[in-house]
Amino acid sequence: MALTGLQIQKLLPATNCKECGSNTCLAFAMKLAGKKTELSQCPYASEEAKRVLGAASEPPVRCIELGPDRKLKLGGEVVLYRHEKTFVNQTALALNINDTDTPKAIEETLQTTADYLLERVGEKLRLDMVAVTQKDTDSKAFIELAAKAWNRTKRPLVLRSPDAGAIASAAVAVKGSRSVLCAPSPEAAAHLWRVAKENDHALCLTAPDLNQLVALTASIKAQGFNNLLLQFSSSSLAEQFQTNTIARRAALKDDFKALGYPTLRFVETGNLLDDTIEATNEIAKYGGVCVLPRYETAQMASLMTLRLNIYTDPQKPIQVEPKVYPIGDPKPDSPVFVTTNFSLTYFIVSGEIENCGVSAWLVVPDCEGMSVLTAWAAGKFSGARIAKFIKEIGFDRQVTRRDLVIPGYVAQISGELEENLPGWKVMVGPQEAADLESFVKSRLNPELR
Repeated sequence: MALTGLQIQKLLPATNCKECGSNTCLAFAMKLAGKKTELSQCPYASEEAKRVLGAASEPPVRCIELGPDRKLKLGGEVVLYRHEKTFVNQTALALNINDTDTPKAIEETLQTTADYLLERVGEKLRLDMVAVTQKDTDSKAFIELAAKAWNRTKRPLVLRSPDAGAIASAAVAVKGSRSVLCAPSPEAAAHLWRVAKENDHALCLTAPDLNQLVALTASIKAQGFNNLLLQFSSSSLAEQFQTNTIARRAALKDDFKALGYPTLRFVETGNLLDDTIEATNEIAKYGGVCVLPRYETAQMASLMTLRLNIYTDPQKPIQVEPKVYPIGDPKPDSPVFVTTNFSLTYFIVSGEIENCGVSAWLVVPDCEGMSVLTAWAAGKFSGARIAKFIKEIGFDRQVTRRDLVIPGYVAQISGELEENLPGWKVMVGPQEAADLESFVKSRLNPELR
């Protein structure tokens, strides 16, 4: 039977030292009970605690931390479906470079990895890793390329080569990057786990089939190394989908430790559409690291957006800070619009106002990240609440214009809003943000355009 947080706390040292990352031993115990951390994070755990808790306190899918600052986290999940709670550590996206690529192609890929930035609903999305693959027989060139990739991007690497010796040398060359070494075979893994441990890297294991991979994982773990990733051998998209699902279900539902690790997948079908489909499968079905063969702008934007959607907490919508946002260069007599602080709503509305060619104020009260209709139905976007927000921040003293445009879907709050904001005139705007431009042209004063 699983222990509760209070039962686990009794086995902890009760020092509240905070060295585990939690403020108190009770907070750490609650994390252990929820399988959100491991007992090894407590430096003062007694032998009894290790014996009683031990593996039982580990998350069903081990959390692997990459990068010198350990900020890139893989695995660590505790639910099979995101609506049960949420997914936490998103699939890492990486670009691959080969040692046989032209210098120009290598330079472009490294530059893209370092500079890529996609902003969406206030979130800044970046590439996480770069993979270095040896295809030539010159191990020296592979090692030098690995060092160059690390120095240029400062991203953790995925090192892949059929030569275990070349991987070992590259691991030393990029020590401090906390990267992933890909063992080309079970035999190579027996040597490379020591290299990974000595140089503070993670190790990706592979085998001809799932049964052999399970045996290999158990063997490496038994020897004292547990920073592992799994690379499944599959011959089709359907098989990869099925294997990913089997592994995650076994780890979460059956507490099968040998499959409780993040995965790594090299996407290399040779076709852009098929690559995109495979990468989509990895993001949607529990992938840990997904390595793409090259950079494609439209593909990357689509995958980044999909990943953001899947790894957004369904119980905690993305939201912007409640405040008044200036659109353009508004003056005290500029028009005033209002919307909710759900990020997607805010960015759509603010973008459409900007497209209208007017400078305006956009009032965004705290609606707990809900959309317009949802916030109104929940009583979070009422006339009284909007008026209270405007008064509390003193916005009514900053403007001379007393026209306030509300979304057309909540026209019914106009009377209540005017009652709570004496002297203001409430204008009912369009239901859809896309119609704001025609609304501005037909309803607002011509001198504002």
